[in-house]
Amino acid sequence: MWDALASPLFFADETEPSGDFAIARPLRVNDQIRIRTVRVIDDEGNQLGVMPTENALDLARTKGLDLIEVSPTAAPPVCRIGDYGRLKYEQAKKDKDARKKHRHFELKEVKLRPKIETHDYETKARMAERLLMDGGKVKVTIMFRGREITYTGFGRKLLDRMAVDMAPIATIEREAKLEGKNMFMILAPRAVPTGPPKFTSQAPAAPAATAPAPQGVAVNA
Repeated sequence: MWDALASPLFFADETEPSGDFAIARPLRVNDQIRIRTVRVIDDEGNQLGVMPTENALDLARTKGLDLIEVSPTAAPPVCRIGDYGRLKYEQAKKDKDARKKHRHFELKEVKLRPKIETHDYETKARMAERLLMDGGKVKVTIMFRGREITYTGFGRKLLDRMAVDMAPIATIEREAKLEGKNMFMILAPRAVPTGPPKFTSQAPAAPAATAPAPQGVAVNA
């Protein structure tokens, strides 16, 4: 692993609440560390104090690990002995999880017409429920065409209906607003739902297991 250091990772000057170093800027590792003395933390988290960088490198080599500069702005800089490849893997996993979490909060749109039929409305409502239950925010848009724009009251009632139907699992983040020929509102998922969704069926609870009858006792059909 000593030679797996061609591409730098990142460093930060502060630690996260968990005690791990929050990675923010390019790291220096092993021979890339040019300072004469460093403060060293070993691979078990023990403070080894200040020592010549050459000694810290030798110590990392004897453990088959890397010397990673995690806080270069400290005086002297802080280095940690650890597995650089594993650190890169863990950081990549954190970045992936962060991107996944960010996607959950992307704004999705559900479009309706002011004269929508009941069946079509319920289909759109189920779509909105699924998006909200996945943790996303939903923009509900009423699209007016031509002279329909003179009947914005119908669109407002439709948005009010959607807000009421989504109330167990969502709150109104942005009230209904008319922009051009569209009227919209934004719904955000509740942290704790107040009830089940209205249109999306829930999986039925598993039936309770029937205890076996004692041996020798007849069971009526």
